[in-house]
Amino acid sequence: MIAEQESMTAKLCSFARAYHSTMGKNKIFDDYLAYDIIGKDEYDRIGRLLQSDYAAEPYEPRYGFESVWVFDEMDRYFSPITLSRIAFAERALRRFAESRSESQYVVLGAGMDTFAFRNTDETIQIYELDHPDTQAYKLQRIHKLRWTIPENVHYAPVDFEKEEFGRALLRAGFCQAGASFFSLLGVAYYLTPESFRRIVRGIGELASSGSQFVFDFPDETTFAEKRPRRVRELTEITSKLGEPMLHGFSVDEIHTILNEEGFNIRRHEGPRDIQRHFFDDRMDNQRAMENIHFILAEKK
Repeated sequence: MIAEQESMTAKLCSFARAYHSTMGKNKIFDDYLAYDIIGKDEYDRIGRLLQSDYAAEPYEPRYGFESVWVFDEMDRYFSPITLSRIAFAERALRRFAESRSESQYVVLGAGMDTFAFRNTDETIQIYELDHPDTQAYKLQRIHKLRWTIPENVHYAPVDFEKEEFGRALLRAGFCQAGASFFSLLGVAYYLTPESFRRIVRGIGELASSGSQFVFDFPDETTFAEKRPRRVRELTEITSKLGEPMLHGFSVDEIHTILNEEGFNIRRHEGPRDIQRHFFDDRMDNQRAMENIHFILAEKK
């Protein structure tokens, strides 16, 4: 199901948010805490990984990385997906929370997500679910930064391979009768249809009617013989990192799984929509990935 520890691709996505916030112009999404939560050493380590063509090297703190080359690599492959999907997800969350007096936000596979510290709406109860090792590392970083954890933030450690995440969520205080919003970002790429369905079913068993669920997914062109070059190259990069993409979902397949597990699609943005909403008229090299889609679903 969800990876046990924060994966290298997840670290690359955290790096993308950090560099875009500190160096980017005409920001798609400003995760202004991303660099702090990662820390300089990890930021430089990931930069050197990119510079070495994804081959791990001994880390030498005295040396940084060639930023021009690295940032161009990020703009081509990782940043367009990472930045647009978090912008899409958090805009949907804001709309959801603004129309309710109280709500719950569940971040599945939270990694180094910083929403809990950027959020200013105290009516949102935030639940971060992740592997115990990943969550412990994040809490160590928070302690080192001397950040105060808001009272409306709850951490629920869970080994997704060994335990139903619903149990961990309920132990953390989640209310099944309450209005809830779930996010599953950057995960469907590494799931089989059966594993994705199990997660959707788990969310459906927890969520009340009208609750929402946002996620991104790669479509069936991901492994097509005549797929775009950039799509092929990204699948090769993730395989090189030891995290091969497993499946490309058709929109009909996604619709069937959601419908059978009790959800309706409220909003679907395909590559052309994402390009229009986030990347048209940009002066850098970022543009929507040709095979990526965003879905906002709602519990029936």
